[in-house]
Amino acid sequence: MKEEMSIEEKSRQTTPSQAKPAEENKLGIEPVGRLLRQLAIPAITAQIVNVLYNVVDRVYLGHIPEYGDLALTGVGVCMPIIMLISAFAALVSLGGAPRASVLMGQGKKEEAERTLGNCFFLLLVLSVVLMAFFYTFAPKLLPIFGASENTIVYSLQYLNLYLVGTVFVQLSLGINAFITAQGFAKISMITVMIGAISNIILDPVFIFLFGLGVRGAALATILSQAISAIWVLRFITGEKTILRLQKQYIGFTPSIIFPCLLLGLSPFIMQATESAISICFNSSLKYYGGDIAVGAMSILTSIMQFSMLPLMGLAQGAQPITGYNFGAGNADRVRKTFRILVTYSLGYSLVLWAICMLFPRVIPSMFNRDNQVLLDYTARAVRYYMALSGIFGIQIACQQTFIAIGNAKTSLFLAVFRKVILLIPLIYILPMFFAEKDIAIFMAEPVADGFAVLTTAILFAIQFHHAMKKLEQP
Repeated sequence: MKEEMSIEEKSRQTTPSQAKPAEENKLGIEPVGRLLRQLAIPAITAQIVNVLYNVVDRVYLGHIPEYGDLALTGVGVCMPIIMLISAFAALVSLGGAPRASVLMGQGKKEEAERTLGNCFFLLLVLSVVLMAFFYTFAPKLLPIFGASENTIVYSLQYLNLYLVGTVFVQLSLGINAFITAQGFAKISMITVMIGAISNIILDPVFIFLFGLGVRGAALATILSQAISAIWVLRFITGEKTILRLQKQYIGFTPSIIFPCLLLGLSPFIMQATESAISICFNSSLKYYGGDIAVGAMSILTSIMQFSMLPLMGLAQGAQPITGYNFGAGNADRVRKTFRILVTYSLGYSLVLWAICMLFPRVIPSMFNRDNQVLLDYTARAVRYYMALSGIFGIQIACQQTFIAIGNAKTSLFLAVFRKVILLIPLIYILPMFFAEKDIAIFMAEPVADGFAVLTTAILFAIQFHHAMKKLEQP
């Protein structure tokens, strides 16, 4: 028996008008497990590849002769700003894309396209504002974020070029979410892979062959993001997309954009507070442990991205199924999607946790093998920092399902609770009770994770059950 064709393959064998109903119905009729794999595997691949933008930069920078460790630390200090730029893309797109999925499930395609157009316009505006703001204030902000007099020169070399590509970051990340929300997971994956592969190729050319060092890494990144942005725009304005970016829908309509921003507040806070947390970690570690501790944190941030982004990719694969079926009133498929999502998420987070606990030197050694002090320090810190990361799959699965069904308030609370209420205070409180104050700072992460996952699981069990009962009412 022939294997069933993917969404994209079917769309290529029909005219656009014939393909759209079949694609939209597929989210509501195809077996959930198979559909989730179709959508999640490309999304996970895209997220893993997306990590390479920053990780590959750090790997190459860490191997620059003579000053690689300082360059690695300097670029790591830029991460709060890079995270914040990405967070604004999430504010718009990860609120707008789930809303578009629900509108598609309700049969309101025109409203979904208006949502796309308004989000596109807002992404352009945010690009200009963010670039101007950080270009002006970065020299004053970076020392607060943990840059020392030895590393700030490398921070500024990287960031001043990176900011030029802000518009490409916003569009490639922001509009790509709308491609995933329609069920075109493979197209979404290709978007990220094009940029990441370009970055992998361009990094050594600019850094080593042209001798541009840190500036070369930044230049490779923005050129790669530009290629991704062009690909996204060509698809979303083409014939194969279900939701098309149309000129008449581009603008700012408060009644359309404000509900998207409300729904996007949770992923925005999750990412924006990552920026704030990075600042708190770096500044505290600079005080207690110096450049070595800040350099170790730069590596640990990359490891955490390996932990988080594939989980987000899995959740993004589930989001169109959950959102569409919630909009269509099919509670059984929403429940089944969540059960499969949480099983896969927990399995992945446990595997990565085991690798970090059993082989703590493997990932850190990718970044710098020359500085044994940095490597030894990071290998020890990773076991503290990732101690409870094995259960974090529960947190992501529950929180992202809240977003997919439009429960913005609870998702927002959970994001604030873990990052702002728990983790940031713990970074400053725990060193008061331990002799090794720098290690105590790393311990703040697992303590916060434990309380956050427990709280999330309890709230989800209560509120998700209530939402499904309400959905089943005639």
